[in-house]
Amino acid sequence: MMQEQETILKAEELKRSYYIGKKPLEVLKGVSLEVRSGESVSIMGASGSGKSTLLHVLGGLDNPASGKVYFQSQSVYEMSGMRRARFRAQNVGFVFQAYHLLPELDILENVCLPAMALPGREDVSQQAVQLLEEVGLGERIDHRPQELSGGEQQRVALARALINEPDIIFADEPTGNLDSKTGDKVLHYLFQLVLSRGHTLVLVTHNKSVAERCERRLVLEDGLLGR
Repeated sequence: MMQEQETILKAEELKRSYYIGKKPLEVLKGVSLEVRSGESVSIMGASGSGKSTLLHVLGGLDNPASGKVYFQSQSVYEMSGMRRARFRAQNVGFVFQAYHLLPELDILENVCLPAMALPGREDVSQQAVQLLEEVGLGERIDHRPQELSGGEQQRVALARALINEPDIIFADEPTGNLDSKTGDKVLHYLFQLVLSRGHTLVLVTHNKSVAERCERRLVLEDGLLGR
């Protein structure tokens, strides 16, 4: 019998609120979640349901008001700020709805950029070229982001998310700015790269057809997760 994969990410009773004026808006009301190594999980919800907030908390970008996040049994929010930054650089890759590419750098330099945060990873240009080839942009490595279409820029962002060989990829509405045909192409590369390299994927979306590409599907509604 095949052994079940170990839990790579665990969240316990996450709560997070924002203030509109003096009135608190409770976005996460006690979210708990376990993600196994190598699986793909989608979290679907309406606009404003807190999907992005949850993803940012899970990825160590945004402190919860209360609750715990564990990555391979280490408590993310008990790490020092420096240790948490190192955790994000080494173990996590982010793909956002907005591409966040630096316009003054060519796409090869954009892909290499996260590696500069880690010692011993300064020379990753060959690895970056390979990733760009795998997302169909091998002939565009010296182009600037503004010379690429939106779908091409998102594929550059995907290559950048993978450059440090992270354990887990967080994708926040990765096709939200794209038409359906272009979005399908981005999703093809996303799932192909994640599966071929054995990465864990947590993807948030409002789109049911995107969510259904993942092995496990959850819904965020009224601040809580359900199936």
